[in-house]
Amino acid sequence: MRVLVAEDHAELAASVARVLRREGMAVDVVHDGEAAIERTSLLEYDVVVLDRDLPAVHGDEVCRTLAGRTHRTRVLMLTASGTIADRVSGLSLGADDYLPKPFAYAELVARIRALGRRAQPALPPVLVHGDLRLDSAQRIATRAGLRLALSPKEFAVLEYLLGADGRAVSAEELLERVWDEMADPFTTTVKATMNRLRSKLGPPPVIETVQQGGYRIGEAHAPS
Repeated sequence: MRVLVAEDHAELAASVARVLRREGMAVDVVHDGEAAIERTSLLEYDVVVLDRDLPAVHGDEVCRTLAGRTHRTRVLMLTASGTIADRVSGLSLGADDYLPKPFAYAELVARIRALGRRAQPALPPVLVHGDLRLDSAQRIATRAGLRLALSPKEFAVLEYLLGADGRAVSAEELLERVWDEMADPFTTTVKATMNRLRSKLGPPPVIETVQQGGYRIGEAHAPS
């Protein structure tokens, strides 16, 4: 899941980004409304965490802009005011959810995940492929009943490939959807992560390499 955090308080923005990255999300950060509009015109985000009181362009206008676009990015609006009137006002602008400050990070993560599921075609809460089982809500992956010790990024890659339902996914697509602006597109980060993931998945192989740097989930093997 790719998330844009639009928050003018730099320390809060950095803290939110750290938490979301630990959860395996790809996170970009901007500090004003003009940058938020520009960034969302260049990249498709699943969720935008939008501070309502942004400088340059107010968060309300950013929300209206996003709501009017063809690609329906989900918007979680943040504000220091938590009155009912403010919540109604924010939702009427096109926001999908509303969270007053201060907030608990656990609730923020849960709300972003819920919005992310609405942004993409619906997937089962548990993805199963042969003896491989991935529970997106619990953030648990098992194979043959044994829990896999996956890093957040490895989990996110496996989740994305399983969600592609056998479709070949390019390294470029993985970089765009699973990594963020912190990733160097000229490094071998996708290949290195894929190698670690394959090693942890063990035999028989689950992930196939396709021509020109792509990957897909292969046919399920029957348990021996």
